[in-house]
Amino acid sequence: MNPFKFWIPACLLTLLLVLLAYSGINEYLFFAGFVVLQGIVLASAWNILGGYAGYVNFGVPAFVATGAYSALVVFKALGAPLLVQILAGALFAGLLGLGVGLLSLRLRGIFFSIATVAVIFILETVVLNWRFVGGATGLQLTKPEPSFGFESYTRMLFAVMALMSLLAVAISRYLQYSHIGQGLRALRDSEEAAECSGVPTLRLKVIACTISGALLGAGGAPMPMYLSFIEPASSFNLSYAISALAMPIIGGIGHWAGPVIGGLLLGSLQQYVTVTISSELNVLVVGVLLVLFVVIAPDGILGWIKSWKRSSK
Repeated sequence: MNPFKFWIPACLLTLLLVLLAYSGINEYLFFAGFVVLQGIVLASAWNILGGYAGYVNFGVPAFVATGAYSALVVFKALGAPLLVQILAGALFAGLLGLGVGLLSLRLRGIFFSIATVAVIFILETVVLNWRFVGGATGLQLTKPEPSFGFESYTRMLFAVMALMSLLAVAISRYLQYSHIGQGLRALRDSEEAAECSGVPTLRLKVIACTISGALLGAGGAPMPMYLSFIEPASSFNLSYAISALAMPIIGGIGHWAGPVIGGLLLGSLQQYVTVTISSELNVLVVGVLLVLFVVIAPDGILGWIKSWKRSSK
């Protein structure tokens, strides 16, 4: 594993995206690009637990909403800048991941997935009755002036999300090749065999759940400022879970590059469909792509490329 093969092109691409935010390109590109980059962050975060460890987390909206509402609280109460909002979102979503891990990771398979769905409804009920954050009606926000010389706040959020994408992918890549990733793959293949071999399965699952939750929360933290509005219905939307699950499956589950490939493909296609046809077709696009890849390339694009290389030798 040569780190320069990753860091040099990744940093150059991120720098290019940040510089692009200073250009005079149409504003909508950054509005749509933010969503694509956010999808990469969420998919990379989901892949740490769902891809490496094999624990399917359907509770992604709970972590995203935790990040968004944590950011809202520190902004409304303290007037905190965007960086502090993101850190708060990551912290509280990470603590949520730690709690979920300690309480439910002794569950396995579908029982764990059901437990993560239950977290969504519990937290949504809390937010619906919390007037400080707007309750069921939501809360309108006024974006502050952009910093660092950006022309608009949307462009600044695009650049910030580009940096967050780099961080999320880098963390995911590091975990894949680390001892933690090796242990997670061992328990994914056979948890009983991993335990018998001395792998600290419960500890690794809690670590994976905490890191995954923190990244999901960080990805959701900029949402209130991005939309200038926050409400429970959109914050706890199950489409976050669908996209975070679909992107690694399309790109290649269990590998750090899978969410990047799937996120770019699916996210860009969804934004194109939204502009040219209708935003209501986004779920249909996800469903069709999932069926196609499950039937044609069950290991995703990365698996298909590996099979093609083996067959061409």
